[in-house]
Amino acid sequence: MSFNFIKNIKKEEEFQFKFSICTLVSKPDEYQEMINSFLTAGFDPEFCEYLCIDNSKTNAFGAFSGLNRFLREAKGKYIILCHQDILLHDHRINDLELRIREMDDIDPNWAILANAGGINLKHLAMHLTQNSGNILFEKHLPLKAHSVDENFILVKNEANLSLSNDLEGFHLYGTDICLIAETLGFNTYIIDFNLTHKSDGNVDHSFYKLRTELMKKYRRAFRGRFMSTTITRMYLSGNSLGFYLLNSGLIMFLVRQYYKLFRPKKGYQPKN
Repeated sequence: MSFNFIKNIKKEEEFQFKFSICTLVSKPDEYQEMINSFLTAGFDPEFCEYLCIDNSKTNAFGAFSGLNRFLREAKGKYIILCHQDILLHDHRINDLELRIREMDDIDPNWAILANAGGINLKHLAMHLTQNSGNILFEKHLPLKAHSVDENFILVKNEANLSLSNDLEGFHLYGTDICLIAETLGFNTYIIDFNLTHKSDGNVDHSFYKLRTELMKKYRRAFRGRFMSTTITRMYLSGNSLGFYLLNSGLIMFLVRQYYKLFRPKKGYQPKN
């Protein structure tokens, strides 16, 4: 019997395109402006694919579900998730490629590059041009970040990232994807790639509602918990005291008795 149907996976991944430029579109004219600026900056369709979701008549996708679709569909080595209201003018494709090569040398574990984001509770890194012409210049680039602004996010395709399935809306998905990247062992950086972003953001009721939902989601996701495998048991926690205390043999024994008496196996059957 011939086994030529088996595909041998090699270490180096191959991608159909260099860049995938992905955009949620609610204003087609503005999107066309954005596309023209990318073409002028050297993002040629010969080695770049342009993916869009048409939200001009109705919200076919929210940001989380829409960008997850982009991340699944994109065939580029690098996926650019960007707003329709940005314009490339200062830096071109060769500048972005240079930044990528620099990051490969500095930290091969990078997964996300952006032009603005949060460094810590005190410091932001903003490196872009506002619609007024005001230039926000950050001199200390690249900088490691824990969140990014959504106007321009470059994702390394091979990092295999996605956004949360249990969040929806049009805010804070840059924060979400950075948290997921960090959980998977990747890093995020703000780089020197200047462009014009026409909007300064829209902090409305939906923003604060999603902020609360994101906080609750990660409170659940990062909660301390007992885990068991077919071979061992453990307690996972970011709290040092809890980590060492609750991984002790006595605590593990007491917790097992609790589950034995009060949480029988049948209680984990899915409900119709």
